[in-house]
Order: sequence, then structure tokens, then C-alpha cells
Amino acid sequence: MIRSMTAFARQESGGDWGALTLELRSVNHRYLETHPRLGEELRSLESAIRERIGQRLGRGKVECSLRYQAPELSGTEIEINRELANALAHASRTIDSMIYNPAPVSAIDILRWPGVIQGKSVDEDALKQAVLDLMDSGLDELIETREREGEKLKSHLLERCTAIDEVVAQVKNQIPDIIKAQRERLASRLAELDVDVDEARLEQELVIQAQKMDVDEEMSRLAAHVGEVRRVLEQDKPVGRRLDFLMQELNREANTLGSKSVHTETTRASVELKVLIEQMREQVQNIE
Repeated sequence: MIRSMTAFARQESGGDWGALTLELRSVNHRYLETHPRLGEELRSLESAIRERIGQRLGRGKVECSLRYQAPELSGTEIEINRELANALAHASRTIDSMIYNPAPVSAIDILRWPGVIQGKSVDEDALKQAVLDLMDSGLDELIETREREGEKLKSHLLERCTAIDEVVAQVKNQIPDIIKAQRERLASRLAELDVDVDEARLEQELVIQAQKMDVDEEMSRLAAHVGEVRRVLEQDKPVGRRLDFLMQELNREANTLGSKSVHTETTRASVELKVLIEQMREQVQNIE
């Protein structure tokens, strides 16, 4: 299924271990690039989170914000890290003896130091499992959003493929008339000059002109590339890079058609093809 690379997901969970809030944002990118933003309490899970994302996503720049709130403490649950508090008090007295007019350090100052107040013990294994479960549910939501957007992109691309097929068919039908008109135009100019013409030489020149105007090969390649786009859009894997390559090939054939053009109709067709291909290319940039 075709997936967009633009999506957002938000998930929350809570338990005896505290509360978690996860936000995932993804935008288009050439490769998969992950940017986790985690609190210090969850820093050890960064590699596991990166691995989780890499298993589920193929391309895109993914920002992962995970916030953790420890369980709230009641007044009877507060515990003091006496060893750390004693060390801080001793360090304060040592510094006081080194400076003039030291400001007194209050108990509140020491209590504010990280780690002095010990919170309720948290089951680390339960917290880790909760984080991974939350990542799974968040990635499920992100992928669902990507797939919904991908269906819209697929529909857009298929519409443009149909439009390209119509332009190619029109050009193929017009080529014989264009060649005939060129032949008549050349014959008319020669008649106006009232000169003797070597019929063999004239026929040779007409053949050369016809060869220069022959775009049947370009039309066949355009049709083949469009068919390949349709085939790729049905694949159940990341196809953005392949589609980007096909857009380059389509554009090359449209440019060749324009360079061979000797008639306003083929010039118009070349411009129309380039517009359609550019519209497709813009959408392909956002496909995983």
C-alpha cells in the first residue's frame, strides 16, 4: 500500500510507574532519519526506540517526543537521601570556609538538589515495556495516517497517468496529418518559386523531415513509463525512490518531444505533458 511520509500521531498511557505522552511527527525525506527527544529517565531506551521506528518505517524524517511523569508522592511517601544530603551539607560548609560573607544554605536549598528527595520506586521493566507498547500503538496510528494520505496520492497519480495516456494518443493520431501538412507546405513553397525540382531529391528531403519529426519511439516510451508507474503503485513496499526515477524518465521523453516539434500541436502536447509530470513529481516527493 502506498504511504505518504507526512503524518502525526499522539498517544498517552499511565500506570503505577507514572504517565507517558508520545508524539510522532514525520515529513518527507530522502532516507529514514529519526530524531528522538527523551527525558533523562528514558535516555537508556533511545536505541530500542530507534530500532522500533526502523522496523516499521522505510523513509521520512521522524521526530519522536516522549515525555515521562513519575508517580506523584503524598506527604507520607517522601524519603530523604541522607547520604547525599550529608554530602551536600559538608560541601557547603567547606565552601563557606573559603569565601567572605558566605550566604547561609537553608534546608530548602538542599532539598531542591536533584536526588535528595527520593520518589516512589518504579518498576523499571514495567516502565520499559510501557514505553515500547506506547511506541507500537503510536506507530500504528502514524502508519494508518500515512496510508490514508497515500491513497489520496495514489489516486492523484493515477489521474495524471490517464491524462498522459490521452495526450500520447492524441499525438500519435496527429503525426500523420502533421507530416502530410509539412509535405504540402513544402510543395506549395516550391510551386511559388516556379523552379524545376528533382522529384527523387524532393522525396529524399521529405523522408529526412519525416524522420526528424518521428516521435513514435518517444510516445512508446512514455506509454511504457506510465504503465510502470501504475505497476509500482500497486506494490506493497516503499516505492518513492523508484517513482522519482520514473518521473525523470517521463520528463526526458517530454523534452525530446518538444525538441522535435515542428507543429503547434506537438509543442502544446509537450508543454501539457511537462505540466502533468511536474504535478506528479511534486506528489511523488512525499511518497515513502
